Amino acid sequence: MQHDRKTICQLLCAGAALSVAGPASAAFFDDSKAAIELRNFYMNRDFRGSESTQAKAEEWAQGFILKFESGYTEGPIGFGVDALGLLGVKLDSSPDRTGTGILQRDREAPNRAQDDYGSAGLTAKAKMSNTTLHVGTLQPVLPVIMRNDSRLLPNTYRGAWLQSKEIDGLTLDAGKLTDVSYRDSSDSEDMTAFNGGLRNITFGNKTTSDEFLFAGGRYQFTPELTGSYYYGGLDGIYDQHNFNVVHVLPIGDNQSFKTDLRYVRSTDDGGSNVDNNAFGALFTYKIGGHGFTGGYQKMSGETGFAYISGGDNSLINLLQINDFGNEDEKSWQVRYDYDFAAMGIPGLSLMTRYVTGDNVDRGAGLSEGKEWERNTDVAYVVQSGPLKNLGLKVRNATVRSNFGSDLDETRLILSYTMALW
Repeated sequence: MQHDRKTICQLLCAGAALSVAGPASAAFFDDSKAAIELRNFYMNRDFRGSESTQAKAEEWAQGFILKFESGYTEGPIGFGVDALGLLGVKLDSSPDRTGTGILQRDREAPNRAQDDYGSAGLTAKAKMSNTTLHVGTLQPVLPVIMRNDSRLLPNTYRGAWLQSKEIDGLTLDAGKLTDVSYRDSSDSEDMTAFNGGLRNITFGNKTTSDEFLFAGGRYQFTPELTGSYYYGGLDGIYDQHNFNVVHVLPIGDNQSFKTDLRYVRSTDDGGSNVDNNAFGALFTYKIGGHGFTGGYQKMSGETGFAYISGGDNSLINLLQINDFGNEDEKSWQVRYDYDFAAMGIPGLSLMTRYVTGDNVDRGAGLSEGKEWERNTDVAYVVQSGPLKNLGLKVRNATVRSNFGSDLDETRLILSYTMALW
């Protein structure tokens, strides 16, 4: 960890040195910014008397997320640099309570959590007109490749990402990723497809890959209508085509109806049996501070949904614990949101939802798999005063299943972001 902390400082110093290299670099310095997020994370997952010898996973940790973003040098092509430093520190854990995903396990004693872990990343960037190229550490949030930021530290990728916004309303993306760093690890690894639950994905001779290619775009046809298509392919394992249409219909004062339709086609790329169609539809009616949502998700094909292990995905029923992406699974969602700003309490919000799934293929001779999950989030962000931007979130989840573990889970997250300049 001493090396990681030193590397973070070196990255920031390098950026500062470049920023004052000459008059042409004035914008590099003037537009640069740096911030640190302090994230205190407690998590308790009760396995509800499962056959596992571990009764629960319970850990507490402090995270530090340091971000530096430079501006661009002046000229037809502007150059810049970004830096990211991640550090997680153990506050409480024990060998019988590890496995929450917020701390890295010790390599020599996997049932113990390390006292601390972290990483540092540097990203070179160039900009011409409204087109940018980033090379190095990346945290994409695209339909076919999404970072995961649901624990103490986010996961990261390494590669190159080209994004163009030359045409009004149109965003084009293309890139290549070479490896992934998981949210509870300081190592970089080759990528693979997530295969938890009953996805029933099998691999051939190739289980990992060092090449993920992506390309696609998003176009805003009107202020109310947006559509996107993205391709993502993990070399030798799977190919994926992702379609999405979102329409927001204004109904009247403080009222709207949102339709979100998603379809994803995934096939094998020679090294697996991936074969999945994923359809999802979400409908949300908002009035004042209230939001009422209903959704339906259906899996079909020979396997469940495929995506890069360690990240998130674009399924509408991706929840706190499950995503209901098992083979042949059908799932329904009901959700309620409330923004207490409508009652004069800005910064306070509530979300509660329930998803039930069935028709999961458990294998020949077995009854269909069924599961459900219930989530409740309560969050508050201080709006003014000396504690402005201090956030507190309580997340609770309950899972019941006839093919997986029954779980009760609570997460308590305290966060504060402070601008350094």
